[in-house]
Amino acid sequence: MAKQPMLKFVTVDRDMPEKRGATVRKKDFHEIYAEFADEKAKEQASRCSQCGVPYCQSHCPLHNNIPDWLRMTATGRLEEAYQISQATNTFPEICGRICPQDRLCEGNCVIEQSGHGTVTIGAVEKYITDTAWEQGWVQPITPATERSESVGIIGAGPGGLAAADHLRRAGVQVTVYDRYDRGGGLLTYGIPGFKLEKDVVMRRMEQLEQGGVTFKLNCNVGEDISFADIRKAHDAVIIATGVYKSRDLQGPGSGAKGIVRAIDYLTASNRLSFGDTVAEYEDGTLNAEGKKVIVIGGGDTAMDCVRTAIRQGAESVKCLYRRDKANMPGSQREVQNAEEEGVIFEWLAAPKGFKGDPVNGVVVQKMRLGMPDASGRQAPEVIEGADYTESADLVIKALGFEPEDLPALWDQPELTVTNWGTVRAQYGSGETELDGVYAVGDIVRGASLVVWAIRDGRDCADAILARLNGVKKIAAE
Repeated sequence: MAKQPMLKFVTVDRDMPEKRGATVRKKDFHEIYAEFADEKAKEQASRCSQCGVPYCQSHCPLHNNIPDWLRMTATGRLEEAYQISQATNTFPEICGRICPQDRLCEGNCVIEQSGHGTVTIGAVEKYITDTAWEQGWVQPITPATERSESVGIIGAGPGGLAAADHLRRAGVQVTVYDRYDRGGGLLTYGIPGFKLEKDVVMRRMEQLEQGGVTFKLNCNVGEDISFADIRKAHDAVIIATGVYKSRDLQGPGSGAKGIVRAIDYLTASNRLSFGDTVAEYEDGTLNAEGKKVIVIGGGDTAMDCVRTAIRQGAESVKCLYRRDKANMPGSQREVQNAEEEGVIFEWLAAPKGFKGDPVNGVVVQKMRLGMPDASGRQAPEVIEGADYTESADLVIKALGFEPEDLPALWDQPELTVTNWGTVRAQYGSGETELDGVYAVGDIVRGASLVVWAIRDGRDCADAILARLNGVKKIAAE
């Protein structure tokens, strides 16, 4: 967080004689805001019922000690609240901003369940850590002793960075390899800045670099360096690549100009926030300004796209989803935010084809929900004869992500994958069938949450430290 400006002082002449000529303190906006934020944080934290069974904590993937740091916040002991928060979470200010709290801690708050509205846990978590950065409570990474062992991490997303932080604090030498020009993975290029400010991510990157983590960016494993060479260079390797292969659309006209991938669209928008020149934005390919935008999908990525398009000045933004609102995989809070910003949702609607090249319309087929499928969700069924066309100048495909074929890309046929293409790894440690090779985050779980990647990275780092120390780590329950 930027440092607050100096407080201003003015001389005023008041009606009361004793006030004439006195120098009084005039609070600027930043101080007023800070006082308001502090008051709101204490107010919300004091609502915590300190229940005997903290469901908020049990439903947090990191099992953060939420009741304790809420109690510290309520009594004004913010530094202690931060210490408790960061003990289990490597990046609490990031989770406070982007975790789907409505599905995790806040959604399972006892007060929420009783109908009185949840404690805003995420907002308090964000406030605690932002204050810690501002006050200098966030300690640099300074290992007590340096170790000779090294670990190579492929991927600078949340899972890889969490593992890097944990290992480096233990004195292990850490090198992170990433294909992009900046670290952070989806935190940097996948999540819009209005949800996660990029200086918040870069601040953590700077902390890791100053703490001795080596970053090799613009490094594409399999092209610029082989996986075999990375294994030779390190005592252990962590695969934390995430999943970036976009699911595609079929149907007539699906290859038309103006139909783009969500990851390309969001990356372009985020690059602009860094001041980068993005040719495909400037030529209109990845720019929604003045356009009728259709986003296809119902997850959090789709919500990021529709809300980004609104901010770029789109003429209209519609989201097509083949199920109903109750069955959306994304956060209901994000849907509500999008609706308030003017996004129109077309429920039970799926693309059948596309018109024009460049695209000028989406042929939509209406759906209904039938019997539950293997996942337990009601399967969408086509309503015959109910097709219609939606006008569109830009169509964004946000259908989710799949893992790349790493064994083929890296010439590692021994790297075992599941039927879904994710790397097969031991739960709790991330250990794969290749000796000394681990895997964490989405490349193991499939597209999942940042908080789960952080959990995996921390657990994997503990398993590697146990291995380096000659101790067999028991898989987490």
